[in-house]
Amino acid sequence: MIFEVSLDLAALLLLAAFLAGFVDAIAGGGGLITLPMLLLAGASPLEALATNKLQGTFGSATAALAYARAGQVRLREQAGMAAIAGLAGAAGALVAHQVPLDVLRLIMPGVLVAVAAFFAAKPGLTDANRVQRLRPAVFAVTLVPAVAAYDGFFGPGTGSFYMLGFVLLAGFGVLKATAHTKLLNFASNLGSLAVFVASGGVWWAMGFAMAAAQVGGAALGARLAVRVGARLIKPLLVATSTLLALRLLWQALG
Repeated sequence: MIFEVSLDLAALLLLAAFLAGFVDAIAGGGGLITLPMLLLAGASPLEALATNKLQGTFGSATAALAYARAGQVRLREQAGMAAIAGLAGAAGALVAHQVPLDVLRLIMPGVLVAVAAFFAAKPGLTDANRVQRLRPAVFAVTLVPAVAAYDGFFGPGTGSFYMLGFVLLAGFGVLKATAHTKLLNFASNLGSLAVFVASGGVWWAMGFAMAAAQVGGAALGARLAVRVGARLIKPLLVATSTLLALRLLWQALG
């Protein structure tokens, strides 16, 4: 057997990874597609989290490089935040091996509905920069490690949380926030992946194949986001946050 699953399931997982990369590069929430699909394909919770991190790391890296090449973000200037995100992501993954996910599944739907409601109802949400409420150094040691630790612990919706922080607290416009989100998402993915690899559970063949599909979707999504900006990002962010909330609520209620 080439993959850890049958070929028909592998084809569905590849399609899910491509769609996840496309959506995640624009609005975040790609884990809404891939993590449930891995579980439905027969992966254990640990295997699903680990394999999702493997393929998601490639997608977030592709999106970050695409935005950098388009001049939307300077990678060197964000290196400090990325290092913090990587360490916090690893810490979150360590906790994931000890704490059950049931409590998180109960509180996540409400948080994600609030994210969707903000982006749907907030007037004047454009690509223009907004008022900065936190200095970069404070932002880097408060919101960044909190979101990165969540990414390592569970993952889906991380891009939406980074996005919300950059818009509300750092004063970024939507496109700039999206570009900066991708590097942090990559860093926290990489940090948590290192922990999952050390503890085992990664579907290597399926994970690398999904990574290739994720790269293609992320490259396409990033190019489209740069071209159309907030007109595409805002409705997709609302949709992915709402869908993720409904999915988690359905799981929490059994």
